[in-house]
Amino acid sequence: MFLLSTPQARAQRIETQLRQALDASHVEVVDESALHVGHAGAASGAGHFRVCVVSAQFEGKPRVAAQRLVYRALADMMESEIHALSIRALRPSEWESSD
Repeated sequence: MFLLSTPQARAQRIETQLRQALDASHVEVVDESALHVGHAGAASGAGHFRVCVVSAQFEGKPRVAAQRLVYRALADMMESEIHALSIRALRPSEWESSD
């Protein structure tokens, strides 16, 4: 595992991995690491992120199962680059009706 040098690069990698693994139609990644400066988990350099992912792969699955798919897609980053992850996993129909 390696830590990416910039928060922007890490957020971009999260987005890319989610789009590829989940064939996501929408991915939004927010780096909230600055809100956790001084936190024990932040000391290692791993970040705090909030994601919104829209994927047809979530259809027919309970929320927890959809969130597990997100964690699985980011498993390699969860080991060293992501300390905390807040997930909003939506089916396309939920995303469309949220406007």
